[in-house]
Amino acid sequence: MNPTTKSQKNNKKSSYFKKQEIALWSGSVILIFLSFLLFDRSNYMTLIASIIGVTSLIFCAKGNPVGQVLMILFSILYGIISYGFAYYGEMITYLGMTLPMAVFSLISWLRNPYEKNRSEVKVNYITIKESILMCLLTAVVTAVFYFILEYFKTANLVPSTISVATSFAAAYLIFRRSPYFALIYGMNDVVLIVLWVLAATEDVRYISMVVCFISFLVNDLYGYISWKKMEKRQGRAVQEE
Repeated sequence: MNPTTKSQKNNKKSSYFKKQEIALWSGSVILIFLSFLLFDRSNYMTLIASIIGVTSLIFCAKGNPVGQVLMILFSILYGIISYGFAYYGEMITYLGMTLPMAVFSLISWLRNPYEKNRSEVKVNYITIKESILMCLLTAVVTAVFYFILEYFKTANLVPSTISVATSFAAAYLIFRRSPYFALIYGMNDVVLIVLWVLAATEDVRYISMVVCFISFLVNDLYGYISWKKMEKRQGRAVQEE
């Protein structure tokens, strides 16, 4: 093999992540680590979960199924963390909804690669009819969860219920491989920032969770931009039956 050709292939492999993606991930990890050192220094589970979460998002932004594997791990850890502050809505949402949906999404992404490229999923198009169905399902799930969360005396009930709605819609869209999942997750990030700010007023250690979801918000916005570029590059995906 020509040395030049071999070098070009090696460079191609090493450039899977763009410079801005590496900068985004690195900046997110640094902020999370600094907030842990400043406000926590004891809850290592929060630190590990946050780093796994932002790593998951950078893979998801590229449509890589590895992101779903990491999301499964994050859901388990985040569920445990939420239980510790009586955010039962978050615990139930992530363990009972986000976690299984991440499993289903992983299967969906593996079954729908873009041109047999296992590291990139094929972008899908959601019709208006399906969008209406998703909204109806979200409304039903949210209503049911409201009474469940109320029964368990969930802290900050209203934002916790809103989090259920945004989480379900985002999980549905990521399963269906729609670029708009990232925008809905961004909305969910805003809700979670509010929730953990409220928690931080009682325990300053939870500021690290606030920083975590601020990082998630930036990563999700980038994820939406990345998926729209993928959609344009791949061409409009054929609607699934």
